[in-house]
Amino acid sequence: MLGAFAIALWPRAGAAQAKRKSRTLLPPPADLPGHVNYLARQLLGVPLDESQPITSQVQKLVVDHFEQWLGSRASPAESPTRNKDSPDDVQVRRELESVFAQLHYPLYAWPRTFVRPWKGATLTGVGYTLGWSDYDRANVVALYETRETKTRLAALASFVPHTDLHYEFPAPPPSGDFWFLVFGTRLGKSQLRLTAQLYAFDGHSLHSVWEVRDAYDGKIEVGRNWVTIRYLKEDEYIRETAHRRKPPRYEATYAATPQGLTLQSERTIPF
Repeated sequence: MLGAFAIALWPRAGAAQAKRKSRTLLPPPADLPGHVNYLARQLLGVPLDESQPITSQVQKLVVDHFEQWLGSRASPAESPTRNKDSPDDVQVRRELESVFAQLHYPLYAWPRTFVRPWKGATLTGVGYTLGWSDYDRANVVALYETRETKTRLAALASFVPHTDLHYEFPAPPPSGDFWFLVFGTRLGKSQLRLTAQLYAFDGHSLHSVWEVRDAYDGKIEVGRNWVTIRYLKEDEYIRETAHRRKPPRYEATYAATPQGLTLQSERTIPF
């Protein structure tokens, strides 16, 4: 009887496997938002450290689309491919929102964009946080340079995972490189953790010239020539709160140098 029961179940199991296999072989939708959603849905249940084969495909779709989209708006005025004047930050963000328009909970994407003049060109930052849980988040920042009638992908950075994404723009260094600060927070066991990186673009490559990682309960303030981070020390926080006491908070101030940022002062401040 048991053998017959197993045999009876086998065709059903095989049919279910065949059905799942057929679903994975369905081609993606032809439109970009549909294609992005098609890939993003495959991230559900996938750990972040195993997600790169899928997130890299989403990244390529987004990066390639914006190189074409920005390029069409950098064409000469008489060109039939030209749609309008060079887009501003709001237009770029709306275009990026449209790319992710078909994502639904628990999938989400947070667009982060900027448009800045630099040495007679326009630099456009197209960044996003792609998430499929409160913890599983991948960050991408693509930097495009538009000069006269040509747009190119100038640099591509993968900001630290798990965080959200924000920008600030300190004063440029004497070299004239384009500086921009990327920062975000991720969930911790009890407090958010802040990570910040200062990127420099010299027209050829993008590289990090300063960073702070996982500042416990970190808060950041950015000026033209300085950055201040206020944070707690995790071991002190645990010890003091266990005794119902307020832990000390720290304030670190970094000053701009031609090479990046350097620690200028650090002090204890009230909780």
